[in-house]
Order: sequence, then C-alpha cells, then structure tokens
Amino acid sequence: MVQESLWKAPLPLAVALRPQTLDDVIGQDRALVPGGPLRALADPGHRGSASSVILWGPPGTGKTTIATVIARSSGREFVELSAVTAGVKDVRDVLANARVIGDTSGVTPVLFLDEIHRFSKAQQDALLPGVENGVVVLVAATTENPSFSVISPLLSRSIVVTLSLLEPHDIEDVLARALAHPQGLAGGFEVEPEAIELLVRLSGGDARKALGALEAAAMVASGSLDSRRISAEHVSQAVDRALVRYDRDGDAHYDVISAFIKSVRGSDADAALHYLARMIEAGEDPRFISRRLIILASEDIGLADPTALSMAVDAAQAVALIGMPEGRIPLAQATIYLALAPKSNSAYVAINDAQSSIRAGLLGEVPAHLRDSHYAGADRLGHGRGYIYPHDVQAGIVAQSYAPDAVQGTQFYRPGSRGFEGALAKRQAAIRAILDGVPPESSNKG
Repeated sequence: MVQESLWKAPLPLAVALRPQTLDDVIGQDRALVPGGPLRALADPGHRGSASSVILWGPPGTGKTTIATVIARSSGREFVELSAVTAGVKDVRDVLANARVIGDTSGVTPVLFLDEIHRFSKAQQDALLPGVENGVVVLVAATTENPSFSVISPLLSRSIVVTLSLLEPHDIEDVLARALAHPQGLAGGFEVEPEAIELLVRLSGGDARKALGALEAAAMVASGSLDSRRISAEHVSQAVDRALVRYDRDGDAHYDVISAFIKSVRGSDADAALHYLARMIEAGEDPRFISRRLIILASEDIGLADPTALSMAVDAAQAVALIGMPEGRIPLAQATIYLALAPKSNSAYVAINDAQSSIRAGLLGEVPAHLRDSHYAGADRLGHGRGYIYPHDVQAGIVAQSYAPDAVQGTQFYRPGSRGFEGALAKRQAAIRAILDGVPPESSNKG
C-alpha cells in the first residue's frame, strides 16, 4: 500500500534555491566574466554610469535570477516591469519616477523589464528616451533573438548578453545543491544514478525544469514504501515527458525548421525525423511542415526524382484529410523518402538564373515566328511566319530559334548527374544538338 506523501516543500525548489550572488549562478561563466557588464552593474562600488543590458537566453538559464541578484547587490534602486502587463503609460510613469530617484540620490536606478520581446514598437519607443538619456539602466530579459524583437535604436544602446542552456554537468551541480541545501531537500533523499541521469536528460538544459522534476520525484518517492530513495521510476512517474523548448513565434521555431530542412537536404533521415518529432511534440502546425516539404521537394530534389514532389503534396493532402496525431505518419513517410532521394537543385538554380537575367535587362523581342498568329492582321505583321511544327517531323524536334536574341545560347538549366536527372542530361544534350543543327524537312503550321 502506498503511503501518504511524507514530504512537502515550504517553497518551490527553484524559488528556495535562487542564487543570492552572481558567484552562485551555475553554468553562465562566459556571461559573468570578471570585468564584464553584469559584474560591473552588480558591484556596489560601481556607482557611475553603467551600460544597459539585454539578457537573451532560453527559459531556465538564469535571466530573472541574474537581474534579481543585481538588484540585491548593486545598491541601486530597482524597478521592475513586466512586458505582459505594462502599457505605454506605465513605462512613462516609471521613467518619470526614475528621474526623481536619480536626481535625488545621484545614482541611476535599474529598470528590469521581463519578456521585452512582448513589448510593441510603441512601448519600446516610449522606453528609448529613458535609456538614451541615462534616466535608467535597463536590464531586459528575453527568450527571443533581440535582433528580431527589439527595435534597433534600443538595441544599439544596450549590450546583449547571451545565456546558454546549461550543460549536463551544470544540471548535475544544480541537482546536487538542491539535494544538500538546507532550503532544499536538506540531505533527506538519496537519488539513484539512473534517476540523476534521467533528470538531466529531461531538463533539456533548463535548471528550473530540473528542479521542478526533482521536487515532483521527491514527492512521489516520499509516498512510497522506500520513502527516502528517489529512483528513475519515481522520476518517470513524476514527469510525463521532457517539455520541448520551442517557441512558435520565436527563434527556436526557425532554428528547428532550419535544422529539419538541412537534415533532409543532407540525406540524414534519422536527424530529420528527430527534428520532425520535436516540431510535432511542440505542437507545430503540420501544414507549415507540409509546405516546407513541398518546397524542399522541388528546390533540393527536383528532377533527380520527380516523384518527390508528388510524395510531398500527397503527404500534405493526407494531413489535411486525417489531421493529427495520425498525420505524423505521412509526414514521417515523406520526410524519409525525401531525405533518401537523390538530390538536385538544378531547377531552383535555373529559375533563379532566368529571373536574374530578366532583372539585368536581358529581355529582347519575342521572335516573330513564335508570336501569336491567330488573329486578323497577324500574317501582315509576319507573326508565325516560318514557324516549324515539331510534330510534323520524325524526331519531334526541329532546328529553330526559340529564345530572344538577348539570351540566345544561354543555358539556364544545367542538369546534374544524380538519379533520373542523369538521363535528362543526356536527353538535353541530344536535343541541343538538334536545335543547333540544320533543320530537317518540315511543313509550316502558321
């Protein structure tokens, strides 16, 4: 019989164990290098001007923690805003108050703005004068690439400090501290090595997620017969699955789809399936994945395997018909097929080159013998005169000019040698020889 849980934490571990100094922050040595902007800002003896900072990194890497430590240790007045709830008026009110604080104390206060990527352009514009004129030192946090989410004037007046996902050994250090710390589990649990390994893997480099999983596993273990030993089974019961770090509006969205496409292009079906699974688990729109596969089928496979496009279109139609989660199966089928198909970007290169020639002004007149001759007066203008009808000759190909003089002889399509395109290359060479040769006996078809 399972006992009632014997352990209840007074505070969530991620809160109880929040670092008190920058030296307590684990896994961000590069961002916290001595003499760097964060160290200078946290130094109580550094009372002069300081650079505004944008902390950019995935969830659980310490952005809010670092800002809180700076507030505690710097001796500066600390004002906090959330981009989720604050409006333009709130920004202006905070800046007005900060100006009074700075004028009376002689020390510029710190404004911490969480989730700055959620601020609209108007809100960021309202913030800019305060940063530009030194009314506040901005410490902003974001999970999205500031190059995309922060206006250029604000970005140019700030130092972007990138925080990284924690390495496995960093997560192990976080867990070890939580197990031993008096404000944590205080040595009350023994954790099996397999459980530590599972916690590290499930965390995905997110310290907060690792602590939450450890806390949940401890609660499961405390209700079992062996109430002070955390096993991998306890972790599995506590945590259904590792949550995928994937913001469908942020840079992770673009990073994962980029890796997916490049894996298919690189013919690594297993890597492509990994990224496909990540997108599916994160709830990505399957229509988006389908569209990208259709594009890839023409751009990267093309005529090396003409059936690839049909496969991609069929998968998209299947997903539309059956929906998810079953739609993952045709998506996987198409992904595997496209990854293993021979590759050619010749169609993609050909249309790019043809468009480039148009933009460069290489237009020219449509040859008279190719112009429409099916209207009154066309014959008087010479339209269609001299055109040779290919079906009237045995080869089905005749020697006559088709391109305008400006691009006569230009080869836009340069077939590769892989897959079906190898046969197309031979056929193109034979056709070109006929087109450039002496025309055989023919009859006009006006």
